[in-house]
Amino acid sequence: MANTIALVNKYVPLLDEKYSQEIKTADLEADPAMIQETMSAKNFLLPETEVSGLGNYDRNTGFQDGSVDVTWTPYTFDMDRGTQFNIDEADQMETVEVAFSSASGEFIRTEVAPEVDAYRFSAITDQADATQVVPETLDSTTVIDAIDTAIEALDEAEVPEEDRILYVNPSIYRLLKQADLIERSYDVQAGNGNVERTIAMFEGMKLVKVAKSRFNTDVTILDIDGTNDGGYETAGQNINFMIVHKKAVLPVVKLDGLRVFSPEENQDARQWKFDYRIYHTLVVPTNKTKGVYVSHEPVA
Repeated sequence: MANTIALVNKYVPLLDEKYSQEIKTADLEADPAMIQETMSAKNFLLPETEVSGLGNYDRNTGFQDGSVDVTWTPYTFDMDRGTQFNIDEADQMETVEVAFSSASGEFIRTEVAPEVDAYRFSAITDQADATQVVPETLDSTTVIDAIDTAIEALDEAEVPEEDRILYVNPSIYRLLKQADLIERSYDVQAGNGNVERTIAMFEGMKLVKVAKSRFNTDVTILDIDGTNDGGYETAGQNINFMIVHKKAVLPVVKLDGLRVFSPEENQDARQWKFDYRIYHTLVVPTNKTKGVYVSHEPVA
């Protein structure tokens, strides 16, 4: 029992850190204070607030009464995913630690993070205002204008300029570095000859590169069966870039955890058992749909 506790205490914080490092949408995850649970485990509530505008001030009667309308909109979790791994007890504890740390870290990096991101980007695309989901083919002469058009759309919708994030696929990132309208000055670091060309910010927005394998307008979530090994596959078009205001999207995670069972606790076999489950969804509230802009490749 003590070994089990030690194993959990040692590796769970490392997996949490690994998750935060590997997932591209971690910046968007919802503030738990914004979420109200219901009696049903499958549902949760999010607040949407509407306020009245200004009225005429009367010097005799003073202010007119305004109104504040807070409604709690119900949403449903739609992703309940998990898997388990087993390691035979005949292995020494040191081997179990190595196997567990290696397998679990690789599982987070290659399976959990890409799938969660892929689901979220496709869900954002699906729920965004249709006028701000644009099919287009970009090159180094048009990429800057396309992003400027997206910024203009968000500005016209009065989306706050702070807390916008620009996600781009690697091809678009390369085009940005080659774009004619960008003035370049390369930093050659003394002593090691390193040439630094990283674009970390663009027009005040944090820039995040996302591999095309998890940056698509639609995905199909797969089960583990005789045909598939789980995971997901892309089912739409590659996304060129996406601008997201942090408060416009709410990725909600209800369960996200690892459990470890020793051979004595495992009722199925004399094995160490590790299982991981994530129960989550993503919501773009109806009054926030213009806080997102998506540029994607046209349908072939």
